Amino acid sequence: MQRKKVFISSVQSEFAEERQVLFDYLTSDALLGRFFEPFIFENIPALSLQPTAVFLKEVENCDIYLGIFGQQYGHEDSKGISPTEREFDAATRENKTRLVYVKQAKQRHNKEKLLIKKAENVIVRRSFNTPEQLKTAVYVSLVNYLIENEIIRTTPFDATLNQEATLEDLSEEKIRKFVGVAHRKRAFPFTEDSDIKDILTHLNLIKDERITNAALLLFGIKPQRFFITSEVRCAHFHGIDKVKPIPSYQVYKGDVFEMIEQAADFVLSKINLSVGDRSKSVHVDVEYEIPRQAVTEAIVNAVCHRDYTSNSSVQVMLFADRFEVSNPGNFPHELTIEQLYTTHRSMPANPLLAEAMYLHGTIERMGTGTEEMTKLCLKKGLEKPEFILSYGFQTVIRRQTDTAPVTAPVTAPVTAPVNAPVEKLIAIINNGSFTRAEIMEKLQLSHKQSFLQNYIQPALKLGIIEMTFPDKPNSRTQKYQLTVKAMDNVTGQVTGQVTGQVTGQVAGQVEEKIMKLLSIINNQSLSVKEMLHYLSLSGRDNFLKEYLVPAIEQGFVAMKYPQSPNHPKQRYYLTEKGTELKNKKIL
Repeated sequence: MQRKKVFISSVQSEFAEERQVLFDYLTSDALLGRFFEPFIFENIPALSLQPTAVFLKEVENCDIYLGIFGQQYGHEDSKGISPTEREFDAATRENKTRLVYVKQAKQRHNKEKLLIKKAENVIVRRSFNTPEQLKTAVYVSLVNYLIENEIIRTTPFDATLNQEATLEDLSEEKIRKFVGVAHRKRAFPFTEDSDIKDILTHLNLIKDERITNAALLLFGIKPQRFFITSEVRCAHFHGIDKVKPIPSYQVYKGDVFEMIEQAADFVLSKINLSVGDRSKSVHVDVEYEIPRQAVTEAIVNAVCHRDYTSNSSVQVMLFADRFEVSNPGNFPHELTIEQLYTTHRSMPANPLLAEAMYLHGTIERMGTGTEEMTKLCLKKGLEKPEFILSYGFQTVIRRQTDTAPVTAPVTAPVTAPVNAPVEKLIAIINNGSFTRAEIMEKLQLSHKQSFLQNYIQPALKLGIIEMTFPDKPNSRTQKYQLTVKAMDNVTGQVTGQVTGQVTGQVAGQVEEKIMKLLSIINNQSLSVKEMLHYLSLSGRDNFLKEYLVPAIEQGFVAMKYPQSPNHPKQRYYLTEKGTELKNKKIL
């Protein structure tokens, strides 16, 4: 077959080394050299025609435009346009396949910034730092081009028959449990009593007694025995940067359903939770600062679409200002980042995994996950998620920075600190009694073992909750309630958390900072963000420690939602005591 022509476009003076590296690589690599013919103008003889006309003709004749963008914009013609931009525009007009790679840089020419933005609006671009990274990224893109255009044919990883595994490596219990769920949710044409081989055959997970990689990832007894990096690494950082030691770190293994459930529950245990009004009923709604479905969708997307041949794992990281999920996965050339915010054609990297997750209800509808994630975030008042393609695929959801709890946690009568999951448990149970399933449903959690380990067991150990049938811990009607001592300490207190404790305050003494706070609140109600603005402060933790917490503790300021300290619309107002003090000071 005739080789595909690749036109390499860039500012020559800035990327002389990279251009030659790519040319040599594409002509010498055993695979790429068979299918591609690169073009760079350095290797053509002296020109009799105008260079611009020659290069644009080469763009017209090429199959793939490969652009390298960096700091410099390049020489501008009489209309102020560089050859690189002319070539990109020509490739766009001719509907050529366009691959763009942007070198990371702190400063860029203004027109180069606009060129990069122009490219981002129509195609997905990739980032690099070194020639080696560029070479690797180009290799992946060109191999994907060959596969997507069926120039070379290959079976998706999840549909490949595993060379080592047998039916004995699958859990019959997991398969039958899956069938029960799929039958109820999607009218799956089998029941839990159906023959295992018939079920696997229908799902395209078995052929001639050999099982696929997808079968192991979905129902394997020990999937990591075959796929070492099939895991989800979760980390929680208190600040906005990766700092060691990591305060909270977990690595989750198991089948794909278990990993998704555990990773989602990890995030939910760390983010803020608001509990509804209990004035009418103990059965109240709870609301996370990031919608649970958005958290789950980001993780599902990473686990489902990742590259399972990579040595990297799915990473879930929670920072003070954002939630990030990254995976070693490729992105279909037919899609752009902007299309992810709307309904788009589903092109899963692992179609058998995606189909099983749909049947299980883990995926609601094909091609709508990222769109739904965006809608949920916007409805919650968050920014729309960021989708980033750089050394894999990354989803970033920004947190609201003014919704953190503002008062000290309830720790008495216990001596050990109460962690965030236990605080959530206290808020949910309050003066009621609930079963494990009821509490999990209210907290929107799905993994039983993680819930018991992170919520119930610590609370029992600290004496905060108790069983209604302590002599029968495994009773089918077992419920959990707050202990008498815990109830005494919850009454009249707000459960939350603040960095640092206010200590050494003299009773009756009102500091200057508290008076400043009272004066700016006055007769209105303000959020933490608004108070920081009026006081011209930037340090949130210091503001909480020296202004807001002392004012609340001394009874001068109160919350609008005292039963829900993490409420996304939380505001603060002066009490009668605070108003009286403010007026006395004014007089």
